[in-house]
Amino acid sequence: MKVAVDILLAIVSIALILVVLLQSGKSAGLSGAIGGASENLIGKTKARGIDALLGKITVVLAVIFMILTLLAGYFIK
Repeated sequence: MKVAVDILLAIVSIALILVVLLQSGKSAGLSGAIGGASENLIGKTKARGIDALLGKITVVLAVIFMILTLLAGYFIK
């Protein structure tokens, strides 16, 4: 069982890294950091398309990663 959890943890870790790297940046440099922050607070922009899908996949993979990490820690005992 421990080996299966370790293998799944490695696969989910690599998938999580790839999904995060595939996401587009939220700002374009320093001017985007200043303007983008106010736009997020004031404007009602929503992520659409592939960015929204990648965001949802990131959340799911992060939850699976946390659960598998807890399981791997449990099996060390």
